[in-house]
Amino acid sequence: MSKHLVIVESPAKAKTIKKYLGKDFEVLASYGHVRDLVPKDGAVDVAHGFDMKYQIIDRNEKHVKAIVSALKDADELWLATDPDREGEAISWHLAELLREKNALKGKPVKRVVFYEITQREVQNAIQHPRDISEDLVNAQQARRALDYLVGFNLSPLLWRKVQPGLSAGRVQSPALRLICEREEEIKAFVPREYWTLEAQVEKATQSFSAKLVEFDGRKVEQFTLNTVVGAMAAKSAVQKAANGSLRVASVDKKQRRRNPAPPFTTSTLQQEANRKLGFSASRTMRAAQQLYEGVDIGGETVGLITYMRTDSVNLAQDALADIRSVIPQQFGAKALPPEPRFYKTKSKNAQEAHEAVRPTSAGRLPKEVAKYLAPDQAKLYELIWRRTIASQMEQAVYDTVTAELRAGDAPAGSRGAHAFRASGSTLVEPGFIAAYLQGVDTPSGKEDEDDDKRLPALAVGDLVKLLDLIADQHFTEPPPRYTEASLVKTLEEYDIGRPSTYASIISTLLARDYVRLDGKAFIPTDVGMIVNKFLTDHFTQYVDYEFTAHLEDQLDAVSRGEKQWKPLLADFWSGFKPRVDEKMELSRAEVSEARQIGIDPASGKPVSARLGRYGPFVQIGTKEDSDKPRFASLRANQRIDTITLDDALALFQLPRKLGTLPNGEEVEVNIGRFGPYVRHGKSFVSLKKDDDPYTIELPRAVELIEQKAAALEAATIKSFDGTGIRIIKGRFGPYISDGARRAPVPRGREAESLSVFECEAYLAEAAAAPKKGAKKTATKKAAAKTAAADAGAAPAKKAAAKKVVKKAAKKATKKAAAKKT
Repeated sequence: MSKHLVIVESPAKAKTIKKYLGKDFEVLASYGHVRDLVPKDGAVDVAHGFDMKYQIIDRNEKHVKAIVSALKDADELWLATDPDREGEAISWHLAELLREKNALKGKPVKRVVFYEITQREVQNAIQHPRDISEDLVNAQQARRALDYLVGFNLSPLLWRKVQPGLSAGRVQSPALRLICEREEEIKAFVPREYWTLEAQVEKATQSFSAKLVEFDGRKVEQFTLNTVVGAMAAKSAVQKAANGSLRVASVDKKQRRRNPAPPFTTSTLQQEANRKLGFSASRTMRAAQQLYEGVDIGGETVGLITYMRTDSVNLAQDALADIRSVIPQQFGAKALPPEPRFYKTKSKNAQEAHEAVRPTSAGRLPKEVAKYLAPDQAKLYELIWRRTIASQMEQAVYDTVTAELRAGDAPAGSRGAHAFRASGSTLVEPGFIAAYLQGVDTPSGKEDEDDDKRLPALAVGDLVKLLDLIADQHFTEPPPRYTEASLVKTLEEYDIGRPSTYASIISTLLARDYVRLDGKAFIPTDVGMIVNKFLTDHFTQYVDYEFTAHLEDQLDAVSRGEKQWKPLLADFWSGFKPRVDEKMELSRAEVSEARQIGIDPASGKPVSARLGRYGPFVQIGTKEDSDKPRFASLRANQRIDTITLDDALALFQLPRKLGTLPNGEEVEVNIGRFGPYVRHGKSFVSLKKDDDPYTIELPRAVELIEQKAAALEAATIKSFDGTGIRIIKGRFGPYISDGARRAPVPRGREAESLSVFECEAYLAEAAAAPKKGAKKTATKKAAAKTAAADAGAAPAKKAAAKKVVKKAAKKATKKAAAKKT
C-alpha cells in the first residue's frame, strides 16, 4: 500500500518523478485539466455573482477514476502540477472534484512545486509543501471567465455577420490586429528613390570600400542624392576632385565590448528557435515540454531543462556555480569572468522567484546527450545550453577602425569638399561568441555589417588609390511582415497575453484561416482582414493594445492578492454586454463591405468583391437588377482588397468549353464544390494540383480522361457491355456503379457472381433509399414547426414548451414511420 499519492500533469513526468520518490509514493497523471466550463450559455452566471459552472472533461474521466481508486489506499494526496497559474488551477480543480466525489475523506492535501525534474529538486519540494494558492487559482478563474465571456458573445456575432465557424478572443484579436495593421502599412507604402555613392579603394594591394558622407561641403543624408541626374553629377564632381586617389584625413581606433544576451525566457526561447531553427512557437514548446518532463539518458530518466514557462532571467546560485565550472573546461580559462553575471528582467509582472530556462546540469553537453534525443529535442537542447553558458562568459572584444578619406584639398565643410568613411571591425577576444550569438530580425540576420571587416594599416596623410566609384540606386522598403519571432516579441513589448499563451494564439489564427504563412511571414486573409475591421470598428476598446495590457496587469494583481477577481469581471461585463447587444442589429452588408472594382465592359454592370458565407467572391451586377447577379469565387492567391478588374473578369471565364471528344461528347472545365474538374458527357475528372482551370487545353483534358478511364479499367472486377454498369474494386470494398448511381456489393456476396439484373436492382434500391440524416432532420423540422405554432397560440412556461416539442417530435416520427410503411 502506498502511503502517499502524488499527482502530476503528464505520464512522462510521472514516470520520471516515481524513480526519485521511492516505494512509499504512487505517482499518477491527471493528463492536463480535469474540469472545464460547461460548453453552453450560462457557464459563467453573470446574474449570480459570476458563478462558474464546471464539468469533468470527458477524455480525462478515466484518469480521475484511477486517481479516486488509488486514493482509497493512500494516507495523503500531494498535488505536484506545474508551478504556474494554470498548474495551480489544475490542482485546485482536482481537489474540488475529489471533494465532490467524497474521495478525500479528510485526508490531508499538500501542494508541491519544482522548477526542474531532478532528484535533488523533487525531494527538496517534498520537504517544503504548502497549501493551494487561492490567489493564483482566482487569477486563472478570472482569465478563463474573461476568455469565455468574450468568446461566447463575440464568436456567434461573427458567425451571423461574417461567416460560420469564426472566433474572437481577448488576446487573439489584438494579435490579429497587429498583423492586419502591418499589412495596411505595406499596402499604403509609397517607395522613395535614393542613391548612394561608394568608393572602391586600394592600399598596399588590399582593397576596401568607403561610403560618401560629405558632398560639396554638406553632410550626405539618405535622400541627398535622390535622382539619377543628381547621382551622376555627384560621381563626376568627386572623380574630378579625387584625380585618381583619396587622402586619409583621420583615423579613429578604439575597442568595442559586447555583452552576452541573458538566458532564455519563454518568449526569447520561442523567438530564437524561430530565427535559428525555423521552429514554430508550438513546435518549440512541444520539444521543451519533453525535455523538461524527462528523457531516458543511458538508463536514467531525467529532466534536461528547467520549467519552460517563465518570464524571469534569474539563475539560481547552485546553477551559476555549475555553469561557471563548465566554461573553463569547454572554452578556456580566459572565457570565464571574475564574477557571475546577473540580469534584470524587462517584464514588469515577472515572477522573480522563478528561474530562466536553462539545462538542469551544464555538464550534460549537447554532443553527449544528442544520441538519446529526437532531432527537435537535440536542436533545442543545444540552443538552450549554448545560450545559458554564453550568458555567464566574458564579453566579446572588437578592435574598430573608422577612417575618413577626402577627395582633393578642399577643407571639411567648405564648398567642393567631398569625404568618404570606411569602417572595419576585428574580433580580438571572442568571449561569449565562442558559445552563442543572438539572432536579430533583419534581412541579413546580423546586427552590424562591419563586424569582421578588416581595413589595411592607415595613417593620416596616406594616399589610397581610387579604383572605382559606384553609384547605386535604391528604394525605401515597406515595413516587414511579422514572423513568429517578431510577433511574439511585439506581443511581449505591448504586454499582450503571456508567453505561455503565444503558441496557442498563433495556432488559433492559422486554424481559423485569419492568417497564412508565406515562408516565415504572416499574411492576413480576406476573412482575417474583415474580422479585424469589424472588431476595430465596433469593439475598438476590446482590441486596443493598452486596454488588453491593462487587463493583463489586473489579472496579475489578482494573482498577487492585490485585487478581487469578481469585481474585475463585473467591471468588464458592464461595458462589454451592452456593446454586443447593440451590434446585433448590424446587417451582413455593413460588416462585409463590398469593394467596388469597376464596370463590366460587356454588360455595363458594376463589378464588386466581397466576403460571403463560404468565402471571398466577385460579383457582376446587384440584387436590384432585373436579372440575377453573376458570381465567381476568388482563387487561393487573390484577395478582396487587391484584386483588379481584369483579374476579376477573368474569373467569369468558367465554365470553359475546350472542344469535343472523338465520340462527340463536349469537354468543359469548371470549379465545383470539391475543386476544379473536367466534364465530358455525364462524367467528371478532377484536375491535378498543377493544372489550372483557366489555362488548361483539350489535349491535357483528354490525357486526364484517359488516365481515369485506365485506372477505372484496372479496378473493374466485372462489367456488363451495353449497360454502363460495372463492379469496381473500391477503397472500402467492391461497389456497383453505372456512372450516375452507386451501391455497395452486399456482404456475403461474391462480386463476380452478381448478374446485371441484380446489379440494377441494388442500384435502384440505393437510389431510392433516404439519405443519411434526412429522417432525423425531417422529424426535427416538424417538431419545431409544431412547437412554434403552439407557442404562438398561447404563451407558456419553459417546461410546457419542452413538452410541446417532445410531443411534436413523437408525432412527426410516427407520421414518418407510417409513410414508410
